[in-house]
Amino acid sequence: MKHTLWITALTAASLAACSPGPARKADTAESAPAPAAKAVPVNEAPPGAYKIDPNHASLTFRVNHMGLSRYTARFTDIAADLQFDPANPAAMSVNATIDPRSIETDFHGDKPDFDAELAGPSWLDAAKFPKITFRSTKVDVTGPATANVTGDLTLHGVTRPVTLETTFNGGAKPNGMDPAGSRIGFSAQGSLKRSEFGVSYGIPAPGSNFGVGDEVEFFIEAEFTQPAATPVPAPAPAG
Repeated sequence: MKHTLWITALTAASLAACSPGPARKADTAESAPAPAAKAVPVNEAPPGAYKIDPNHASLTFRVNHMGLSRYTARFTDIAADLQFDPANPAAMSVNATIDPRSIETDFHGDKPDFDAELAGPSWLDAAKFPKITFRSTKVDVTGPATANVTGDLTLHGVTRPVTLETTFNGGAKPNGMDPAGSRIGFSAQGSLKRSEFGVSYGIPAPGSNFGVGDEVEFFIEAEFTQPAATPVPAPAPAG
């Protein structure tokens, strides 16, 4: 992940038009400007064991609701450990645990308690299956800062492989402004069919949109930290 990011450039070809009769000025499409180069992710964080910073992490998901919108919700109780090796990304690994009871929606009103309903027997059945876990099994590097991370996802008592499209956003070494120590950040996304994990309630009948879709898209933003061996003093106030 220390290599230069690939850069794409798109240019439009010039087009000329002419017709019989008096000469006229050719219609010419100007070349489209090349997009700005993506910034290379800077990493100053050392390798080793990291833990997720719950104050800088989010897991959101969305499902099709009656063909009208992608209903979006989130889990708020997430724990994860990461083995970080910037010199050998394929050797990195991550283990994560999610509490299904921490599901949060934007449902207004106290009745019904929609969050509790989704955590209940018809959906996640959190009382019977109190943990959602992910354990990585393979990292396929796809670019200087990207990789497909495949792992075993256990949801609703069923374990199946799931792949996360992952981007490394960079890392910072210990500094006085961040008492947590070294810090690294990732973005990831993926999808699954909830019916494959035994959560089939509300899936529309074939040919209908009436219900809640089978496919679940999920999006992760996460920072991980590693305590500094020696605390770095905070910078002196200016002035």
